[in-house]
Amino acid sequence: MSPAGCSHVNSFKVDNWKQNLRVIYQCFVWSGTPDTRKRKAKSCTCHMCGAYLNRLHSCLYCVFFGCFTKKHIHEHAKVKRHNLAIDLLYGGIYCFMCQDYIYDKDMEQVAKEEQRKAWKLQAFAPSLVSPYQYAMTGVGEKYSTWEPTKRELELLRHNPKRRKITTNCTIGLRGLINLGNTCFMNCIVQALTHTPLLRDFFLSDRHKCEMQSPNSCLVCEMSTLFQEFYSGHRSPHIPYRLLHLVWTHARHLAGYEQQDAHEFLIAALDVLHRHCKDDNGKKANNPNHCNCIIDQIFTGGLQSDVTCQVCHGVSTTIDPFWDISLDLPGSSSPFWPLSPGSDSGVVNGESHASGTTTLTDCLRRFTRPEHLGSSAKIKCSGCHSYQESTKQLTMKKLPIVACFHLKRFEHSAKLRRKITTYVSFPLELDMTPFMASRYIYIYTHPTGMNSVCSLCRYSLFAVVNHQGTLESGHYTSFIRQHKDQWFKCDDAIITKASIKDVLDSEGYLLFYHKQFLEYE
Repeated sequence: MSPAGCSHVNSFKVDNWKQNLRVIYQCFVWSGTPDTRKRKAKSCTCHMCGAYLNRLHSCLYCVFFGCFTKKHIHEHAKVKRHNLAIDLLYGGIYCFMCQDYIYDKDMEQVAKEEQRKAWKLQAFAPSLVSPYQYAMTGVGEKYSTWEPTKRELELLRHNPKRRKITTNCTIGLRGLINLGNTCFMNCIVQALTHTPLLRDFFLSDRHKCEMQSPNSCLVCEMSTLFQEFYSGHRSPHIPYRLLHLVWTHARHLAGYEQQDAHEFLIAALDVLHRHCKDDNGKKANNPNHCNCIIDQIFTGGLQSDVTCQVCHGVSTTIDPFWDISLDLPGSSSPFWPLSPGSDSGVVNGESHASGTTTLTDCLRRFTRPEHLGSSAKIKCSGCHSYQESTKQLTMKKLPIVACFHLKRFEHSAKLRRKITTYVSFPLELDMTPFMASRYIYIYTHPTGMNSVCSLCRYSLFAVVNHQGTLESGHYTSFIRQHKDQWFKCDDAIITKASIKDVLDSEGYLLFYHKQFLEYE
């Protein structure tokens, strides 16, 4: 296709072509009303093989539906010399002469107008359509794409220079002023603003606020915060509005006393989660059935299997989680050390030769079977009586971002102290051994070679540390800017750090990002 566009559309643009195209979009692509959705479900099948999947396309010149995957629409185009077809799921126009999807300004305008009409029609009865059904209607996402205004086009023409991301680029690095014992907040903000998918969400202006008072929306403030971080300004940012909103919506964190960074993280995610809307425009109250950006990135599923020691019946429950809290050696928890032989060898690149406790050790302990004992009998549904049992936790669903909380602060009736045990953690982590069921992904390279990829592999991108004692301490963080470039964030001061600095740090909160993202 030439830079001027596809010339073959001119043969379609005759007589009443716009009205004909609108009818196709209304009835078979966007399908805004229940009647058109029923019509699409009944009639949109391949006229040659009867399939309703396989990337169904409709001929723009006659009434013919054909599947793209099996090339039935190609055969029709060749025989009838009908060179244009429309994708019935996404609305793209395909030219068989150019052998590519094409762009035409007039056709695109018709498509956008009909898509907006479908959005409005769906808004009258959103409860009748599930998110899955909504996606299958082809209406698209409930936000419109950005288009520059005349004023913005003028500004772009008069300012041809574009900011480029280079290896040594410092965009996104910005210090935060400590507003009085707010280092716990600053280090979490640094971790969140360097979370890749969260950054992409906010910088692409995906948040549409529907709160009555936008000034009280924490998601709106986070959106502003991301813009401030990635504006290129180097002076430290003053997060006073963020602090005020946190005090408003999480009152247990209000005041100038030193707070726990982990507690702030959970509170911030909770408020962001509550202020987000899911795909149906409803408040996200149920973590199990929410499609907000927070749950998409941070929510995983923890499987608990309780096994009766008499009949060996298993009771399974799955609970959502935003983080995993791990016990450390030196705590009053009764299950250290691990059994002999379980800590030998090298796992996740962590060697046990020196006797150092590793993150993998902590995860092994977290997922090992635990005998509940006679004082914690449960009623077995198989035995119909109270029996002793064992309980084991495993990962049913891994989040995109896995946050590990090393439980360094111990609070009890008799004891309040900080556990300073060094825990070795890797740059890359494989969670496969801790899954309820293991699975792999076979990737086929364009050369034809197959390679095995674990969908459970993670890369470290942020570490929060605590220096000092339980009564008096200070939080800092390490964040990854590029693949191997790390920086230390100490409130307003940002300094370059080595990988050794990161891995030698004590570690309180560890943030890992999935290396491979699978489609749901």
